[in-house]
Amino acid sequence: MRALSGDHTAAALSADRLVVLEVAGQDDYELLRPDVLLAFHELCLVRHDDGEWYMGQLDDDGSVICWGSYGSDLAEAVRGL
Repeated sequence: MRALSGDHTAAALSADRLVVLEVAGQDDYELLRPDVLLAFHELCLVRHDDGEWYMGQLDDDGSVICWGSYGSDLAEAVRGL
């Protein structure tokens, strides 16, 4: 993960936190149930229980707001950072 991303500080975080996905075109959020959460500085990749990777931002309170799906391939999602 660190070699692929080029981020030597990349780390797995506890998925026990609030993780939401912004709903496009609305001022609403969908609750995500992650089973994996990877942090790359303030950016995160979150794997939802359906196998999709979502990109988001880690907030100061530890929650994550995601804005889009990057598919089911982790390598492709990391390259999307």
